[in-house]
Amino acid sequence: MKTMILIASASALSLSSVAPAFAEAKAPDPARMKGTVEKLVSFGTRHTLSSATDPKRGIGAARRWGAEEFGRISKACGGCLTIETIADRFTGPRAPDGVEVADVLAIQKGTGDPSQVVIVAGHIDSRVTDVMNIKDDAPGANDNASGTALVIEAARVLAGEKFDGTIVYALLSGEEQGLWGAKLLASTAKARGWQVRAMLNNDIVGNTVGQNGHVVADRVRVFSEGIRFAEDAKANLTRRAIGGEDDGPSRALAKKVDGVAEANPQIGLDVFAVRRLDRFGRGGDHSPFLELGFPAVRFSVGIENYDRQHQDLRTENGRVYGDTVEGMDFPYLAKVTALNIATLRVLADAPAAPATVSLDGALSMDTRVFWDAVPGAVAYRVYWRRADAQDWTDSRVVTGGTQVVLKDVVVDDHFIGVAAVGKDGAESIVTFGGMAPRK
Repeated sequence: MKTMILIASASALSLSSVAPAFAEAKAPDPARMKGTVEKLVSFGTRHTLSSATDPKRGIGAARRWGAEEFGRISKACGGCLTIETIADRFTGPRAPDGVEVADVLAIQKGTGDPSQVVIVAGHIDSRVTDVMNIKDDAPGANDNASGTALVIEAARVLAGEKFDGTIVYALLSGEEQGLWGAKLLASTAKARGWQVRAMLNNDIVGNTVGQNGHVVADRVRVFSEGIRFAEDAKANLTRRAIGGEDDGPSRALAKKVDGVAEANPQIGLDVFAVRRLDRFGRGGDHSPFLELGFPAVRFSVGIENYDRQHQDLRTENGRVYGDTVEGMDFPYLAKVTALNIATLRVLADAPAAPATVSLDGALSMDTRVFWDAVPGAVAYRVYWRRADAQDWTDSRVVTGGTQVVLKDVVVDDHFIGVAAVGKDGAESIVTFGGMAPRK
Protein backbone atom coordinates (compact mmCIF):
# COMPACT_ATOMS: atom_id res chain seq x y z
CA MET A 1 0.00 0.00 0.00
CA LYS A 2 1.55 3.29 -1.09
CA THR A 3 1.97 6.30 1.18
CA MET A 4 -1.13 8.48 1.30
CA ILE A 5 -0.90 12.16 0.35
CA LEU A 6 -3.33 13.82 2.73
CA ILE A 7 -5.19 16.91 1.64
CA ALA A 8 -7.40 18.10 4.47
CA SER A 9 -8.11 20.83 6.96
CA ALA A 10 -5.92 21.00 10.06
CA SER A 11 -8.76 19.69 12.23
CA ALA A 12 -9.12 16.63 10.02
CA LEU A 13 -5.47 15.66 9.82
CA SER A 14 -5.67 13.74 13.10
CA LEU A 15 -7.91 11.15 11.41
CA SER A 16 -5.67 8.20 10.55
CA SER A 17 -6.12 6.68 7.10
CA VAL A 18 -6.39 3.18 8.54
CA ALA A 19 -6.63 3.23 12.33
CA PRO A 20 -4.55 3.85 15.43
CA ALA A 21 -1.81 1.36 16.22
CA PHE A 22 -2.37 -0.95 19.18
CA ALA A 23 1.15 -1.64 20.39
CA GLU A 24 0.02 -1.56 24.02
CA ALA A 25 -2.77 -4.12 23.60
CA LYS A 26 -2.72 -7.66 24.99
CA ALA A 27 -0.84 -9.91 22.56
CA PRO A 28 -1.63 -13.44 21.37
CA ASP A 29 0.29 -16.12 23.28
CA PRO A 30 2.19 -18.63 21.09
CA ALA A 31 2.44 -21.16 23.94
CA ARG A 32 -1.28 -21.01 24.62
CA MET A 33 -2.01 -21.45 20.92
CA LYS A 34 0.31 -24.46 20.74
CA GLY A 35 -1.65 -25.97 23.63
CA THR A 36 -4.89 -25.38 21.73
CA VAL A 37 -3.57 -27.09 18.60
CA GLU A 38 -2.25 -30.03 20.63
CA LYS A 39 -5.63 -30.40 22.31
CA LEU A 40 -7.41 -30.42 18.94
CA VAL A 41 -4.96 -33.00 17.59
CA SER A 42 -5.64 -35.18 20.65
CA PHE A 43 -9.17 -35.86 19.40
CA GLY A 44 -7.61 -38.22 16.85
CA THR A 45 -9.72 -37.22 13.87
CA ARG A 46 -12.04 -34.27 13.39
CA HIS A 47 -13.50 -35.56 10.16
CA THR A 48 -17.00 -34.16 9.75
CA LEU A 49 -18.40 -37.69 9.40
CA SER A 50 -16.61 -38.96 12.51
CA SER A 51 -18.43 -39.52 15.79
CA ALA A 52 -20.54 -36.63 17.04
CA THR A 53 -21.15 -38.32 20.40
CA ASP A 54 -17.88 -39.96 21.50
CA PRO A 55 -16.60 -38.00 24.52
CA LYS A 56 -12.94 -38.23 23.54
CA ARG A 57 -12.58 -38.80 19.79
CA GLY A 58 -14.08 -37.19 16.72
CA ILE A 59 -15.68 -33.98 15.51
CA GLY A 60 -18.29 -33.89 18.25
CA ALA A 61 -15.76 -33.95 21.08
CA ALA A 62 -13.71 -31.24 19.36
CA ARG A 63 -16.71 -28.97 18.87
CA ARG A 64 -17.85 -29.39 22.46
CA TRP A 65 -14.36 -28.54 23.68
CA GLY A 66 -14.35 -25.42 21.47
CA ALA A 67 -17.67 -24.33 22.96
CA GLU A 68 -16.28 -24.92 26.46
CA GLU A 69 -13.24 -22.78 25.66
CA PHE A 70 -15.50 -19.96 24.53
CA GLY A 71 -17.48 -20.44 27.74
CA ARG A 72 -14.36 -20.12 29.87
CA ILE A 73 -13.38 -16.93 28.05
CA SER A 74 -16.86 -15.52 28.52
CA LYS A 75 -16.87 -16.33 32.24
CA ALA A 76 -13.59 -14.46 32.65
CA CYS A 77 -15.09 -11.31 31.09
CA GLY A 78 -18.35 -11.46 33.05
CA GLY A 79 -20.43 -13.09 30.35
CA CYS A 80 -19.40 -10.81 27.48
CA LEU A 81 -19.81 -13.63 24.92
CA THR A 82 -22.96 -15.46 23.91
CA ILE A 83 -22.12 -19.07 23.00
CA GLU A 84 -24.33 -20.98 20.61
CA THR A 85 -24.25 -23.86 18.15
CA ILE A 86 -26.07 -23.72 14.83
CA ALA A 87 -26.64 -26.88 12.80
CA ASP A 88 -28.21 -28.23 9.65
CA ARG A 89 -28.11 -31.44 7.65
CA PHE A 90 -26.18 -31.64 4.37
CA THR A 91 -25.91 -34.35 1.75
CA GLY A 92 -23.41 -34.57 -1.10
CA PRO A 93 -20.79 -36.76 -2.80
CA ARG A 94 -18.58 -36.58 0.32
CA ALA A 95 -21.51 -37.40 2.62
CA PRO A 96 -23.87 -39.53 0.53
CA ASP A 97 -25.93 -40.58 3.56
CA GLY A 98 -26.09 -37.05 4.89
CA VAL A 99 -24.47 -35.54 7.97
CA GLU A 100 -25.35 -32.91 10.54
CA VAL A 101 -22.94 -30.01 10.23
CA ALA A 102 -22.61 -27.80 13.31
CA ASP A 103 -20.83 -24.48 13.81
CA VAL A 104 -19.80 -23.20 17.24
CA LEU A 105 -20.19 -19.43 17.64
CA ALA A 106 -19.16 -16.92 20.29
CA ILE A 107 -20.90 -13.58 19.78
CA GLN A 108 -19.53 -10.36 21.28
CA LYS A 109 -22.47 -7.99 20.94
CA GLY A 110 -21.76 -4.44 19.81
CA THR A 111 -22.62 -1.49 22.06
CA GLY A 112 -23.78 0.72 19.19
CA ASP A 113 -25.44 -1.03 16.26
CA PRO A 114 -25.17 -4.78 16.99
CA SER A 115 -26.53 -5.65 13.53
CA GLN A 116 -23.22 -4.46 12.08
CA VAL A 117 -21.12 -7.64 12.23
CA VAL A 118 -17.51 -8.66 11.66
CA ILE A 119 -16.79 -12.40 11.52
CA VAL A 120 -13.50 -14.17 12.17
CA ALA A 121 -13.62 -17.88 11.30
CA GLY A 122 -11.65 -21.07 10.90
CA HIS A 123 -12.82 -24.60 10.15
CA ILE A 124 -12.35 -27.16 12.88
CA ASP A 125 -12.71 -30.34 10.77
CA SER A 126 -9.76 -32.35 9.38
CA ARG A 127 -9.05 -35.15 6.89
CA VAL A 128 -6.32 -37.43 5.50
CA THR A 129 -5.60 -38.52 1.91
CA ASP A 130 -8.93 -40.25 1.34
CA VAL A 131 -11.62 -37.68 2.04
CA MET A 132 -14.00 -40.51 3.00
CA ASN A 133 -11.63 -42.00 5.59
CA ILE A 134 -13.24 -41.29 8.97
CA LYS A 135 -11.35 -43.92 10.98
CA ASP A 136 -7.63 -43.11 10.75
CA ASP A 137 -5.99 -40.33 12.71
CA ALA A 138 -6.27 -36.97 10.94
CA PRO A 139 -4.41 -34.56 13.24
CA GLY A 140 -5.10 -31.52 11.06
CA ALA A 141 -2.64 -29.39 13.00
CA ASN A 142 -2.11 -26.68 10.39
CA ASP A 143 -5.24 -27.51 8.37
CA ASN A 144 -6.98 -26.27 10.31
CA ALA A 145 -6.35 -26.43 14.05
CA SER A 146 -4.22 -23.35 13.32
CA GLY A 147 -7.27 -21.34 12.20
CA THR A 148 -9.34 -22.70 15.08
CA ALA A 149 -6.65 -21.69 17.60
CA LEU A 150 -6.50 -18.23 16.00
CA VAL A 151 -10.24 -17.71 16.44
CA ILE A 152 -10.21 -18.85 20.07
CA GLU A 153 -7.17 -16.71 20.87
CA ALA A 154 -8.74 -13.68 19.19
CA ALA A 155 -11.76 -14.14 21.44
CA ARG A 156 -9.52 -14.36 24.50
CA VAL A 157 -7.63 -11.18 23.61
CA LEU A 158 -10.66 -9.10 22.63
CA ALA A 159 -13.15 -10.35 25.23
CA GLY A 160 -14.18 -7.56 27.55
CA GLU A 161 -13.34 -4.78 25.10
CA LYS A 162 -16.19 -2.63 23.83
CA PHE A 163 -16.92 -2.14 20.15
CA ASP A 164 -19.66 -0.34 18.29
CA GLY A 165 -20.31 -3.37 16.08
CA THR A 166 -20.61 -7.08 16.88
CA ILE A 167 -17.78 -9.59 16.53
CA VAL A 168 -18.66 -13.21 15.77
CA TYR A 169 -15.99 -15.84 16.48
CA ALA A 170 -16.85 -18.93 14.42
CA LEU A 171 -15.58 -22.52 14.43
CA LEU A 172 -16.90 -24.07 11.23
CA SER A 173 -17.43 -27.73 10.32
CA GLY A 174 -17.81 -29.44 6.96
CA GLU A 175 -15.19 -27.45 5.06
CA GLU A 176 -13.60 -30.54 3.59
CA GLN A 177 -16.99 -31.85 2.42
CA GLY A 178 -18.03 -28.75 0.49
CA LEU A 179 -17.70 -25.58 2.61
CA TRP A 180 -20.92 -26.60 4.36
CA GLY A 181 -20.27 -24.92 7.69
CA ALA A 182 -19.54 -21.65 5.93
CA LYS A 183 -22.72 -21.99 3.87
CA LEU A 184 -24.64 -22.55 7.10
CA LEU A 185 -23.16 -19.48 8.78
CA ALA A 186 -23.58 -17.25 5.71
CA SER A 187 -27.24 -18.20 5.36
CA THR A 188 -27.73 -17.71 9.11
CA ALA A 189 -26.20 -14.22 8.87
CA LYS A 190 -28.58 -13.32 6.06
CA ALA A 191 -31.61 -14.75 7.87
CA ARG A 192 -30.78 -12.82 11.05
CA GLY A 193 -30.33 -9.58 9.18
CA TRP A 194 -26.65 -9.21 10.02
CA GLN A 195 -24.95 -6.47 8.04
CA VAL A 196 -21.64 -8.25 7.59
CA ARG A 197 -18.87 -5.68 7.21
CA ALA A 198 -16.21 -8.36 6.79
CA MET A 199 -15.62 -12.08 7.05
CA LEU A 200 -12.01 -13.05 7.83
CA ASN A 201 -11.44 -16.70 6.94
CA ASN A 202 -8.29 -18.24 8.41
CA ASP A 203 -7.25 -21.55 6.90
CA ILE A 204 -3.70 -22.99 7.05
CA VAL A 205 -2.10 -20.10 8.94
CA GLY A 206 0.55 -21.78 11.09
CA ASN A 207 3.62 -22.93 9.12
CA THR A 208 6.67 -21.15 7.72
CA VAL A 209 8.67 -23.93 6.00
CA GLY A 210 7.57 -24.59 2.44
CA GLN A 211 7.58 -27.70 0.28
CA ASN A 212 10.93 -26.59 -1.14
CA GLY A 213 12.48 -25.94 2.27
CA HIS A 214 12.28 -22.18 1.96
CA VAL A 215 11.29 -20.32 5.11
CA VAL A 216 8.76 -17.47 4.91
CA ALA A 217 8.06 -16.09 8.37
CA ASP A 218 7.37 -12.44 7.61
CA ARG A 219 4.52 -12.67 5.11
CA VAL A 220 0.89 -13.75 5.04
CA ARG A 221 -1.24 -14.13 1.93
CA VAL A 222 -4.67 -12.52 1.83
CA PHE A 223 -6.85 -13.71 -1.06
CA SER A 224 -9.75 -11.66 -2.39
CA GLU A 225 -12.14 -11.64 -5.32
CA GLY A 226 -12.13 -8.67 -7.71
CA ILE A 227 -15.36 -8.59 -9.68
CA ARG A 228 -18.12 -9.56 -7.28
CA PHE A 229 -19.55 -13.05 -7.45
CA ALA A 230 -22.89 -11.54 -6.39
CA GLU A 231 -22.89 -8.96 -9.21
CA ASP A 232 -25.90 -9.30 -11.51
CA ALA A 233 -25.84 -8.86 -15.28
CA LYS A 234 -26.71 -5.15 -15.15
CA ALA A 235 -24.01 -4.43 -12.57
CA ASN A 236 -21.53 -6.42 -14.64
CA LEU A 237 -22.26 -4.28 -17.69
CA THR A 238 -21.78 -1.15 -15.59
CA ARG A 239 -18.47 -2.53 -14.28
CA ARG A 240 -17.28 -3.03 -17.86
CA ALA A 241 -18.05 0.62 -18.57
CA ILE A 242 -16.53 2.26 -15.47
CA GLY A 243 -13.82 -0.17 -14.33
CA GLY A 244 -13.43 -1.14 -10.71
CA GLU A 245 -12.42 -4.75 -11.27
CA ASP A 246 -9.84 -4.21 -8.53
CA ASP A 247 -12.18 -2.38 -6.16
CA GLY A 248 -15.04 -4.65 -5.14
CA PRO A 249 -15.81 -4.96 -1.41
CA SER A 250 -13.64 -8.08 -0.99
CA ARG A 251 -10.68 -6.47 -2.70
CA ALA A 252 -11.24 -3.31 -0.64
CA LEU A 253 -11.19 -5.47 2.49
CA ALA A 254 -7.86 -7.05 1.46
CA LYS A 255 -6.41 -3.57 0.93
CA LYS A 256 -7.72 -2.62 4.36
CA VAL A 257 -5.92 -5.56 5.97
CA ASP A 258 -2.75 -4.47 4.16
CA GLY A 259 -3.16 -0.97 5.58
CA VAL A 260 -3.69 -2.32 9.10
CA ALA A 261 -0.46 -4.33 8.81
CA GLU A 262 1.43 -1.20 7.77
CA ALA A 263 -0.07 0.79 10.64
CA ASN A 264 1.06 -1.89 13.10
CA PRO A 265 4.68 -2.70 12.15
CA GLN A 266 5.24 -4.33 15.55
CA ILE A 267 3.22 -7.30 14.28
CA GLY A 268 6.02 -8.05 11.83
CA LEU A 269 3.98 -9.24 8.84
CA ASP A 270 3.84 -8.07 5.26
CA VAL A 271 0.50 -8.66 3.58
CA PHE A 272 0.82 -10.33 0.19
CA ALA A 273 -2.57 -9.26 -1.19
CA VAL A 274 -3.20 -11.92 -3.82
CA ARG A 275 -5.63 -10.67 -6.45
CA ARG A 276 -7.38 -14.01 -6.78
CA LEU A 277 -10.37 -15.59 -5.01
CA ASP A 278 -8.21 -18.35 -3.50
CA ARG A 279 -5.21 -20.51 -4.28
CA PHE A 280 -5.16 -21.72 -7.89
CA GLY A 281 -8.01 -24.18 -8.48
CA ARG A 282 -8.85 -24.40 -4.77
CA GLY A 283 -11.44 -22.87 -2.45
CA GLY A 284 -12.23 -21.83 1.09
CA ASP A 285 -14.92 -20.87 3.57
CA HIS A 286 -15.03 -17.21 2.53
CA SER A 287 -16.67 -18.16 -0.80
CA PRO A 288 -20.23 -18.75 0.51
CA PHE A 289 -20.16 -15.26 2.03
CA LEU A 290 -19.11 -13.75 -1.29
CA GLU A 291 -21.98 -15.58 -2.98
CA LEU A 292 -24.40 -13.73 -0.69
CA GLY A 293 -22.71 -10.38 -1.30
CA PHE A 294 -20.74 -10.09 1.96
CA PRO A 295 -17.11 -8.83 1.88
CA ALA A 296 -14.80 -11.75 2.69
CA VAL A 297 -11.13 -12.71 2.37
CA ARG A 298 -8.94 -15.69 3.12
CA PHE A 299 -5.74 -15.58 5.21
CA SER A 300 -3.18 -18.29 4.50
CA VAL A 301 0.53 -18.84 5.08
CA GLY A 302 3.19 -17.18 2.94
CA ILE A 303 4.42 -20.56 1.71
CA GLU A 304 2.79 -24.01 1.81
CA ASN A 305 4.06 -27.54 2.44
CA TYR A 306 1.79 -29.94 0.59
CA ASP A 307 3.36 -32.99 2.28
CA ARG A 308 1.61 -31.77 5.42
CA GLN A 309 -1.85 -31.23 3.90
CA HIS A 310 -4.50 -33.94 3.44
CA GLN A 311 -1.94 -36.71 3.90
CA ASP A 312 -2.00 -40.09 5.63
CA LEU A 313 0.54 -40.21 8.45
CA ARG A 314 3.58 -42.02 7.01
CA THR A 315 7.26 -41.84 6.11
CA GLU A 316 8.35 -42.85 2.60
CA ASN A 317 12.01 -42.86 1.52
CA GLY A 318 12.85 -40.66 4.47
CA ARG A 319 10.15 -38.14 3.55
CA VAL A 320 7.64 -37.36 6.31
CA TYR A 321 3.98 -36.91 5.43
CA GLY A 322 1.16 -35.74 7.67
CA ASP A 323 -0.27 -32.60 9.20
CA THR A 324 1.30 -32.75 12.66
CA VAL A 325 2.22 -30.19 15.30
CA GLU A 326 5.94 -30.56 14.51
CA GLY A 327 5.39 -28.86 11.16
CA MET A 328 4.08 -25.65 12.71
CA ASP A 329 5.59 -22.32 13.78
CA PHE A 330 3.62 -20.89 16.71
CA PRO A 331 5.30 -17.45 16.93
CA TYR A 332 4.28 -17.04 13.28
CA LEU A 333 0.72 -18.16 14.05
CA ALA A 334 0.64 -15.56 16.83
CA LYS A 335 1.61 -12.86 14.31
CA VAL A 336 -1.20 -13.83 11.94
CA THR A 337 -3.54 -13.82 14.93
CA ALA A 338 -2.35 -10.34 15.92
CA LEU A 339 -3.07 -9.05 12.41
CA ASN A 340 -6.59 -10.49 12.54
CA ILE A 341 -7.13 -8.91 15.95
CA ALA A 342 -5.93 -5.49 14.78
CA THR A 343 -8.24 -5.71 11.76
CA LEU A 344 -11.18 -6.75 13.93
CA ARG A 345 -10.61 -3.78 16.22
CA VAL A 346 -10.67 -1.35 13.31
CA LEU A 347 -13.68 -2.79 11.50
CA ALA A 348 -15.79 -3.43 14.60
CA ASP A 349 -15.35 0.20 15.69
CA ALA A 350 -15.56 1.84 12.26
CA PRO A 351 -18.87 2.94 10.74
CA ALA A 352 -20.34 0.92 7.90
CA ALA A 353 -19.03 1.66 4.42
CA PRO A 354 -21.11 4.10 2.34
CA ALA A 355 -23.83 2.17 0.50
CA THR A 356 -23.14 4.00 -2.77
CA VAL A 357 -20.62 6.52 -4.06
CA SER A 358 -21.41 8.45 -7.26
CA LEU A 359 -19.24 10.54 -9.56
CA ASP A 360 -20.15 13.41 -11.84
CA GLY A 361 -17.48 14.94 -14.03
CA ALA A 362 -17.81 13.95 -17.66
CA LEU A 363 -16.49 16.70 -19.98
CA SER A 364 -14.91 18.50 -17.02
CA MET A 365 -11.48 19.00 -15.45
CA ASP A 366 -13.04 18.48 -12.00
CA THR A 367 -14.98 15.62 -10.43
CA ARG A 368 -17.91 15.94 -8.03
CA VAL A 369 -18.09 13.04 -5.58
CA PHE A 370 -21.22 12.39 -3.53
CA TRP A 371 -22.26 9.49 -1.34
CA ASP A 372 -24.87 8.14 1.07
CA ALA A 373 -24.63 9.33 4.66
CA VAL A 374 -23.54 6.66 7.15
CA PRO A 375 -24.91 6.54 10.73
CA GLY A 376 -22.16 7.15 13.26
CA ALA A 377 -19.71 8.67 10.76
CA VAL A 378 -18.08 11.91 11.91
CA ALA A 379 -16.26 12.39 8.62
CA TYR A 380 -15.51 10.73 5.31
CA ARG A 381 -12.25 10.13 3.53
CA VAL A 382 -12.31 10.46 -0.24
CA TYR A 383 -9.58 8.43 -1.96
CA TRP A 384 -8.35 8.65 -5.52
CA ARG A 385 -5.60 7.32 -7.74
CA ARG A 386 -4.64 7.38 -11.37
CA ALA A 387 -6.46 4.70 -13.32
CA ASP A 388 -3.21 2.84 -14.06
CA ALA A 389 -2.38 2.42 -10.32
CA GLN A 390 -3.47 -0.41 -8.00
CA ASP A 391 -3.45 1.35 -4.63
CA TRP A 392 -4.88 4.65 -3.47
CA THR A 393 -2.29 7.43 -3.67
CA ASP A 394 -4.24 10.53 -2.56
CA SER A 395 -6.97 11.25 -0.04
CA ARG A 396 -8.99 14.07 1.44
CA VAL A 397 -11.04 14.21 4.64
CA VAL A 398 -14.50 15.73 4.35
CA THR A 399 -16.48 16.87 7.39
CA GLY A 400 -19.95 18.37 7.53
CA GLY A 401 -21.35 16.93 4.31
CA THR A 402 -21.60 14.05 1.87
CA GLN A 403 -20.08 15.55 -1.25
CA VAL A 404 -16.94 17.24 -2.46
CA VAL A 405 -15.49 18.60 -5.69
CA LEU A 406 -11.99 17.36 -6.51
CA LYS A 407 -10.38 20.17 -8.47
CA ASP A 408 -8.19 19.11 -11.40
CA VAL A 409 -9.00 15.44 -10.87
CA VAL A 410 -10.30 14.26 -14.25
CA VAL A 411 -12.79 11.43 -13.83
CA ASP A 412 -11.68 9.77 -17.08
CA ASP A 413 -8.17 9.33 -15.69
CA HIS A 414 -8.85 8.46 -12.05
CA PHE A 415 -10.56 5.93 -9.82
CA ILE A 416 -12.29 7.37 -6.75
CA GLY A 417 -13.78 5.86 -3.58
CA VAL A 418 -15.03 6.90 -0.15
CA ALA A 419 -14.63 5.45 3.37
CA ALA A 420 -16.64 6.46 6.45
CA VAL A 421 -14.65 7.61 9.50
CA GLY A 422 -15.69 7.04 13.12
CA LYS A 423 -15.14 9.24 16.14
CA ASP A 424 -11.85 7.52 17.05
CA GLY A 425 -10.49 7.67 13.49
CA ALA A 426 -11.31 4.08 12.53
CA GLU A 427 -12.33 3.81 8.88
CA SER A 428 -14.63 1.52 6.98
CA ILE A 429 -13.52 -0.24 3.84
CA VAL A 430 -13.63 1.94 0.73
CA THR A 431 -16.72 2.01 -1.49
CA PHE A 432 -15.83 2.43 -5.15
CA GLY A 433 -17.30 5.38 -7.01
CA GLY A 434 -19.64 4.74 -9.94
CA MET A 435 -21.79 6.72 -12.32
CA ALA A 436 -24.35 9.11 -10.88
CA PRO A 437 -27.98 8.11 -11.43
CA ARG A 438 -29.36 9.65 -14.58
CA LYS A 439 -32.24 12.09 -14.18
